[in-house]
Amino acid sequence: MIKKEIIWRELLFQAIEKKKFNNTQKDLAKKFGFSLSTVFSALKIPRQVGAVNVGGKGIQIRDIEKFIVLWATMRNLSKEVIYKTNTGLDTLQTEKSMPNNIIWTAYSAFRLKYPKKPLPASYDKIYVYANKTIIKQIQKRFPKNKKEPNLFILKPDPYLKNYGKIAPLPQILADLWNIKDWYASDFYKILLEKIKN
Repeated sequence: MIKKEIIWRELLFQAIEKKKFNNTQKDLAKKFGFSLSTVFSALKIPRQVGAVNVGGKGIQIRDIEKFIVLWATMRNLSKEVIYKTNTGLDTLQTEKSMPNNIIWTAYSAFRLKYPKKPLPASYDKIYVYANKTIIKQIQKRFPKNKKEPNLFILKPDPYLKNYGKIAPLPQILADLWNIKDWYASDFYKILLEKIKN
């Protein structure tokens, strides 16, 4: 992920999951070790489309949905796929066979985050973030083959692990938006509705 996406994710995470709608450019720069000009630049497009206000009171998110859609449409998930294969197992068996220290996203993240909520559709693909060490474990368990992939390993940014074993909600939404499966939109819509309510 590029720096502006890291900043956008943090602002959306704070608003959605922490109910904190005010942040400062200085705090964001300090948190990620970015320059103030990087943070300022990252806010240019969200300001232009009316997703955020930036002023004396800091950064105020005006429209969460618009901000998520902005990030989702600019995101390029396919560029972050660093390994894919067919596990030869069904979805739940594959999920149970995954090593520790991965970060779940997309359908699996939805299921794990809301275990009591019915799934909008059954899914047969798994998306996770994993570093190079963990990828080696995954490659041993699930070698590459010529079948249609059902496991996709994504490259994590250095800050993603700070959000826990499941990707933060705005990232799950941005990832779902970028997945071509017909049922991805069902997951996206239900998750977005949950956030709006």
